Amino acid sequence: MNLQAVRAIYTFEMARTGRTLLQSIVSPVLSTSLYFVVFGAAIGTRITNIDGIVYGAFIVPGLIMLMLLTQSVMNASFGIYFPRFTGTIYELLSAPISFLEIVLGYVGAAATKSIILGLIILATSGLFVPLQIAHPLWMLTFLVLTAVTFSLLGFIIGIWADGFEKLQIVPLLVITPLAFLGGSFYSISVLPPIWQTITLFNPIVYLISGFRWSFFETADVSIGVSLGMTLLFLTLCLAVVWWIFRIGYRLKS
Repeated sequence: MNLQAVRAIYTFEMARTGRTLLQSIVSPVLSTSLYFVVFGAAIGTRITNIDGIVYGAFIVPGLIMLMLLTQSVMNASFGIYFPRFTGTIYELLSAPISFLEIVLGYVGAAATKSIILGLIILATSGLFVPLQIAHPLWMLTFLVLTAVTFSLLGFIIGIWADGFEKLQIVPLLVITPLAFLGGSFYSISVLPPIWQTITLFNPIVYLISGFRWSFFETADVSIGVSLGMTLLFLTLCLAVVWWIFRIGYRLKS
């Protein structure tokens, strides 16, 4: 494996984050802070607690996951699509590197940026509400697995898209609504039985539930099921990426 090539792609993508610090880091953090103001302060005065947890603290894992999912997809999709758009992808294709090294470089950088953003939002949350993390290792496990999984999904979207409009379709019209309906701001136990059953078909539920369990040891589904679904989603994304390159899908625009 050409580790130097992986490092070059990774370093370039991370440097791009430094050049766009305002939109890459500051904007998502400010957006999350506004969620705390609206949901934590306004709605939190009407909902005292959920499962014995102060509402402001209860929504922290959901907010982190909401931002993590969307940013992972957008970072990875834009990272691979922009070279196609500008034509610099040919420099990458002519270099002596494999598709595996391309994936490791772009997905690794996107996942790293999302993890850093998630940790910043977690630290910011402590300014608004008192937080406890019952299982820090499990919290990091779900954070890393989710970032890698959705960065892979974003990479797939970046290859599939043939315009900037398509880059926005999945994050804005699919992932964000599923995250809102997946228990980011509430427990699905408050829903009527029929809607609880329907909600379980939403894969985001398992990600948020497992991540919330690592904080408060309370979840809508068992931790084993949440971890299993996360690994299943990761496996599916890996399989799709492998299939794309196996059939010789071209990266050029």
